[in-house]
Amino acid sequence: MVGAWPALAESPAAERGRYVFAAGGCHACHTDEAGGGRPLAGGPELTTPFGKFFAPNITPDPAYGIGRWSDAQFLRAMREGIAPDGRLYYPVFPYTAYAKASERDLLDLKAYLSSVQAVSQPSRPHQVAFPFSIRLLVGPWRLLNFERGAWRLDPARDAVWNRGSYLVKALSHCGECHTPRDSLGSLDRGRWMAGARMPGRRSVAPNLTPDASGLADWSEADIVAALAFGTLPQGGVLGEEMGEVVRHGTSKLTHDDRRAIAVYLKSLPPRLNAVAPMTGAR
Repeated sequence: MVGAWPALAESPAAERGRYVFAAGGCHACHTDEAGGGRPLAGGPELTTPFGKFFAPNITPDPAYGIGRWSDAQFLRAMREGIAPDGRLYYPVFPYTAYAKASERDLLDLKAYLSSVQAVSQPSRPHQVAFPFSIRLLVGPWRLLNFERGAWRLDPARDAVWNRGSYLVKALSHCGECHTPRDSLGSLDRGRWMAGARMPGRRSVAPNLTPDASGLADWSEADIVAALAFGTLPQGGVLGEEMGEVVRHGTSKLTHDDRRAIAVYLKSLPPRLNAVAPMTGAR
């Protein structure tokens, strides 16, 4: 089963959703941990060339969170990037990846979010200058960049590769950080997973293709260890954003799922690093 963690297949929806939550990296974006924010009550500042964005409160608070959202509204937000009131979400929210997730995984995620502590705290408004403050402009961007439809199994590949593909492309949305973007914020699909500079930060998201400037010298076991413990084969540890992703996300996955991610990454076409050679830590 690609769309659900096999070991949790018969578990309650909220428990399965906790796993989807970890795979999706939801904590890192929606919790201002450094600022002492409460879990999932709103994220830290995300600086981009288009403005400053803040991930919203996704606790089950009925006024400021998602407590009154129906299943259909949640699915529409996650798979179509449309809020319950009809507003188009800015693509800083990776609905373009979550659109590929299975309905079961997304509804399990909602079940888990409904079980966490509600926080009565309004989301911080985005700080976006004209003309990007006009949300209707997201419409043309979507026409060029948003591909609707769930992830599709590749029958020519085995179950492990397909599971890794699903995790990387849909739930974990790795390409959102590790693929360079053009001046309009569109992913450069020709350099998929070849590395990218992190907006507003000195750090870069490294090349995850098996090129010499990326993961060529990494074994599957090296990748699994990095996802589980944040350790690097040449010494050192993953830091900054990726350290948080490991701490709250990939370290909570099963060994089999981490290996599936490694198998998928090692199968990618090698691409020259889009930013700079990999160093000892991210």
